[in-house]
Amino acid sequence: MPAVRKRLDRPFLLLTTLLVGVGFFIFSSASLGLLAREGAQFSSVAFNQIFLGMVLGGISMLVVSAIHYKIWQTYALHIFIGACLLTLLVFVPVIGFEHGGAQRWLHLGPFSFQPSELLKVAYVIYLAAWFAKIKTGLHDYKKGLLPFLGATAIVGAIMLAQPDTGTFMVMVAGGLAVFMGAGARVKDLALIVLTGILCIALLAIARPYIKDRIMTFLDPTADPLGSSYQIQQSLIAIGSGELFGRGFGQSIQKFNFLPEPIGDSIFAVAAEEFGFIGGVVLIALFVALGFRGFKIASRAPDLFGALLVLGITVLIVAQSMINIAAMLGILPLTGVPLIFISHGGSALFIALTAVGIVLNVSRYSKG
Repeated sequence: MPAVRKRLDRPFLLLTTLLVGVGFFIFSSASLGLLAREGAQFSSVAFNQIFLGMVLGGISMLVVSAIHYKIWQTYALHIFIGACLLTLLVFVPVIGFEHGGAQRWLHLGPFSFQPSELLKVAYVIYLAAWFAKIKTGLHDYKKGLLPFLGATAIVGAIMLAQPDTGTFMVMVAGGLAVFMGAGARVKDLALIVLTGILCIALLAIARPYIKDRIMTFLDPTADPLGSSYQIQQSLIAIGSGELFGRGFGQSIQKFNFLPEPIGDSIFAVAAEEFGFIGGVVLIALFVALGFRGFKIASRAPDLFGALLVLGITVLIVAQSMINIAAMLGILPLTGVPLIFISHGGSALFIALTAVGIVLNVSRYSKG
């Protein structure tokens, strides 16, 4: 076992802390719009974000950063199966509940929990462990491509049944990063891309809301009071922020205009209040986090550590970029939240726990 470093990777920890801190200020401002709209107390919305997400998530990050990352390799299959079963509980009456036409949440006493957040990380852990185990057998389709497609099909069936297409896309991004990092063949990757395009086409036919999102992306002005409403209001918010923004707390669009101002529309609120400069800084923080994660992966002491860090880093950065790109009209709307910033205490808890895994790998860096 390689000698442990005394210190974990400070730049990665600092970038994470900055994103969580900046995210809380943005979330606090964005919450005012939702609270004014629904008449709720700020404390009832913020408690879950602060206590479960920031406090317990921060503690979990520090605890996990002290646990040797090889333990995740030992129990990878158990973690993956457990996460799949836990996510399936959303379909059980009383325990699972529906919101906005999707069955994605579990009741845990006073808290609600979205188990797909855990499944994302469990999926990456399992793939990293599997590809680290087979090593040179990756080019055998029975050991490489088929297990990847099998694990992806399992999580895909669960996620699309909820339905949660956006989160599944993020999972696929993380899984592909692990597969590519392990040394996947170009023809296998090409087959996966073609299969993905075919699946998207079939989903667009089977599920009208997916087709509507694609058509809205192609023509954002087609139905400004219907399917195009969110992207129209998002672009208005971002554009009105101009170069330096209206100022903290001064967003207008968060009041009665932007759907989900503390959810997937939160970047639009941030851009309106902090302008082009603020939006660029926020994007730069995520990009810097990604590059630092890739550096940690490149210095990992073994293949499992490298693939694990690579997969987790891509999960975080890909979801964030997908959210931001959707708000800018560069990608179709997916509904995925902005990590570290959007409302969701359990999502923040899992994200910080995953950061703890990355930090632990950094303790054993070769460089």
